[in-house]
This record gives sequence, structure tokens and C-alpha cells, in this order.
Amino acid sequence: MEEKIVLCGANAYEKKYYFNEKFNKLPDSIKDELHIICVLFTEEVGGVVTFEYDSEGGLSIKTDAEEDDILYDEISSGLLVKEILRKKQELFESLEMYYKVVFLGYKIDEDWTEG
Repeated sequence: MEEKIVLCGANAYEKKYYFNEKFNKLPDSIKDELHIICVLFTEEVGGVVTFEYDSEGGLSIKTDAEEDDILYDEISSGLLVKEILRKKQELFESLEMYYKVVFLGYKIDEDWTEG
């Protein structure tokens, strides 16, 4: 089973936001933006949303809902994930690079490109 590292998330049921303290060195503006994205996501479609890194440093958005949650809209959730990924592409690419350099030990030189 692949290990996932949660960057942040929000839970509509508990009305809570979570930010992984391992990422406290990120600029406050980035942390604030992530907070806003997560909370607005759960306000709009409900359920739980998490931003997770995979073992290779890829960042993805995961959503879930309680089985008996009749208000959760899975279609809207999927559409909103796609919209966030499209509108915040540069943010996600930067967060992936940050994770790869800081946590996975990648070295960046002028020839390094994402593959």
C-alpha cells in the first residue's frame, strides 16, 4: 500500500480544517490559500476533502463522504476538483516541487525538469 502524506484538509461534518505541521515552513499566504480552498470546497459540496502527496511527490485532491450523507453531491465534487486543479495549477506545481526538494531530497539545477 502506497504511503500518503496529507498536506491539509477540511471536514464538513465536524466543521474543522487540518493543516499538517510538517509543512509549517510554507509561506503564510500559501497556507491561507489552502485553508480557503479546503473550507470553501466543503461548504459547497460537503463531505471531506484532503490534499495528499503520494510517495513520488505528486499532489492530489481526495474527497469522501459519509455513506448516509444524502446532501453530498459526488458529481459537483468531481467538477470542483477539476476546476481547482485547473485554476490553481501553478500552486499545485509549486507545492509538488517543494515536497520533492524538501522531503524527498531532489536536487534542482538549471537542467532539471519535471518528467
